[in-house]
Amino acid sequence: MTAQPVLDFHVRLVPRNGARTRLLAMLDECDMERAVVCAGGTIDLDRLSCQLIEGGHVESDADNDAVLAACEGTDGRLVPFFFANPHRAPAAYRSRAAEFRGLEISPAVHGVDLLDPRVRALVDVAATVGHPVYVVCLARRGSGVADLVTLARRFRQVSFVLGHSGIGNIDFYALALIEDEPNIFLETSGGYTSVAEAALRRLGPARVVFGSEYPLQHPSVELVKFRALRLPPEQWRQVAWENAHRLIGEEKP
Repeated sequence: MTAQPVLDFHVRLVPRNGARTRLLAMLDECDMERAVVCAGGTIDLDRLSCQLIEGGHVESDADNDAVLAACEGTDGRLVPFFFANPHRAPAAYRSRAAEFRGLEISPAVHGVDLLDPRVRALVDVAATVGHPVYVVCLARRGSGVADLVTLARRFRQVSFVLGHSGIGNIDFYALALIEDEPNIFLETSGGYTSVAEAALRRLGPARVVFGSEYPLQHPSVELVKFRALRLPPEQWRQVAWENAHRLIGEEKP
């Protein structure tokens, strides 16, 4: 894997003093040109980890304003995504969609099933404005990868991104479920190198995107994962740069 430009497709911004400065410094440290930014800090991590196992949800809104403020003035280096709250009417997203470049939906945080009418209403807005939809799935009825597949089949004009290499770090089953769904991409943070390698083989490099989940995971860890795979330069450029630009509706630089 030779030096190539990198767009990290999934970082979070926790609304604290200096968060933007630290994020930009991290990009410089890792020699990464750009990042897609979603709101963080919506839920305490201890509670989130409990909800992942036991269930439950919060109804609080993510700080999308902080994301926008962080992205302003970076000349496109930071790309804002809207973290939707399905407990709110879709008008909250619709009215601001033009300010953002994509949508995130997280059953792990808000606890709303992917096939719930409230989620479908949000995706309908994304379809109208041309946004990709980033989704974190769970090993739970209504929020699994199979449910994402059903949702993606209802909105074939929408590009969906399955976050964190599926569920857990060895989710080959997720690859089997999405393999024949051309509008579902895989974002690779958290998964084993074997899953990333299998994704490239089964989905093809045009449907795999690099992401880190910073600050929970340092991007250098995820970059090393791909270095270990020794990808041909053209494949790494697709994963690290071109696919992300296609998803956010930009011509590849």
